[in-house]
Amino acid sequence: MHTAGGHEQQFMEPSSFIRSVEAHYPFPQPHAEIPIILGEWWKKDVMEIPRNANMTGGEPILSDAYTINGQPGNLYPCSKQGTFKMTVEYGKTYLLRIVNAVMDENMFFAVAHHEITLVGTDGCYTKPLKTDYIMITPGQSMDVLLEANQPPNTYFMAARSYSSAIGAGFDNTTTTAILKYRGSYHPSPSLFLPHLPPNNRTQAATNFTKQLRSLASKDHPSKVPLKIDTHLFFTISVNLLNCTDKPCKGPFGKRFSASLNNISFVTPSIDVLQAYYYGIHGVFEKDFPSNPPEEFNYTGDNLPENLLTPAFGTKVNVLEYNSSVELILQGTNVLASDNHPIHLHGYSFYVVGWGFGNFNPREDPLRYNLVDPPEETTVGVPKNGWVAIRFTADNPGVWLMHCHLERHTSWGMSMMFLVKNGDSAHTRILRPPRDLPKC
Repeated sequence: MHTAGGHEQQFMEPSSFIRSVEAHYPFPQPHAEIPIILGEWWKKDVMEIPRNANMTGGEPILSDAYTINGQPGNLYPCSKQGTFKMTVEYGKTYLLRIVNAVMDENMFFAVAHHEITLVGTDGCYTKPLKTDYIMITPGQSMDVLLEANQPPNTYFMAARSYSSAIGAGFDNTTTTAILKYRGSYHPSPSLFLPHLPPNNRTQAATNFTKQLRSLASKDHPSKVPLKIDTHLFFTISVNLLNCTDKPCKGPFGKRFSASLNNISFVTPSIDVLQAYYYGIHGVFEKDFPSNPPEEFNYTGDNLPENLLTPAFGTKVNVLEYNSSVELILQGTNVLASDNHPIHLHGYSFYVVGWGFGNFNPREDPLRYNLVDPPEETTVGVPKNGWVAIRFTADNPGVWLMHCHLERHTSWGMSMMFLVKNGDSAHTRILRPPRDLPKC
């Protein structure tokens, strides 16, 4: 494995611009902001990995390492010199801007001997949440305050996967970075490793996410829709198809697929927004179902085989401008249940409820949080569980919703919302610029 040479990151105090917007922070001004990017690394040509997986119908090969800011860390034998290092001063507070750029895994992250404070998710502030670790889904961002209040020494930051799907492969390694206190002291002969939950500990992931709350303050009010006029219910499934390509390395001589409401998304040759704007026919259909085409025991065991094969299509669900939407995202046990990080383009939404098992439309809404639900753009639908989200459809256009596990998206776990124009000029889709490049 080849890595870049080692380096120690130095951080400056926030710029005058950051200080000028200090009043907008709902927490004390941090000494510095530090990007923490969780990624992964292969010993192969990364462009060949999805190409081969799509050709054979199987899963993409597992990464050889996870990374923090591009470096795998001390626990990988060939990367010790390249480990990312962060120097802090005792008594200072640092804002970690954490992004999970791992393609196919949710990740646990922690800092040894340091309690951290979550203050934001997906660019939206949260009530401060003190925690020993976070669980962050692919494509999600979290803002975390780290107070350098421990005895001056050298400590590990670390991350590893949270993988809940039984039988699915995952990279079972741990990436590390180094938190180093500035000054003169006698360093410990060994670094302190943080405690991270086991890879399959769904309860640990749930214990973290269920505590998230939006600020819901005067300066940062919660705008969760209270009166709903559009109710949607989408199932999330991993599917199987008979192989048509050779060689086929999928399970049982079949290839993987995936779906929402049992429809596997087919990417068109012309983008849907362009087709909608210019009235090009034959590119998409406006009949994505608002409810599952077939009701069944979504999280039951030994589900019938007819549920394994989805329908295919480029379909959109049409929303009226400014409609108040409640969407139930229901995980299923078709083939394999998992924690699915569902991402919606063009909108943030409020996560008003969640639970395990099948959603109960009579009982579960009674437990919704309509006061200070977290505002996010990506939400993890728990393994064999459900999530209820609400948003106002006030951004006209065509917006993709998909699973942020890259393999599931490539298998078709996507759909699109078509939000109609409003009545006024500022509530309509903007005209494309004259210099818009042609695909």
